[in-house]
Amino acid sequence: MDADSVAVWMLDQIQREDCIYQDDVVDHLITAGREDLLAENAEGNQVIGKTVLAAFRKLTPDSVVWVKPDRYWRFRVAEDEPGRDARG
Repeated sequence: MDADSVAVWMLDQIQREDCIYQDDVVDHLITAGREDLLAENAEGNQVIGKTVLAAFRKLTPDSVVWVKPDRYWRFRVAEDEPGRDARG
């Protein structure tokens, strides 16, 4: 499992579940023994590492948005503003 295959898995999860939460990706990587694909944020929490995020952005440049308050990704809808971030 590498960053690209994690990105494909994330997209597959969105297609099946309509969204994917950051915590679910972190749990998946820990379970798979790939903590090297994680990073630690300023609060000391494990988060998705930059290599996975870059691969996911490359795979879904315009089709997926990040909902920051709830920490999940979902497909873009017509009401979303331009850019990668969405309100909900």
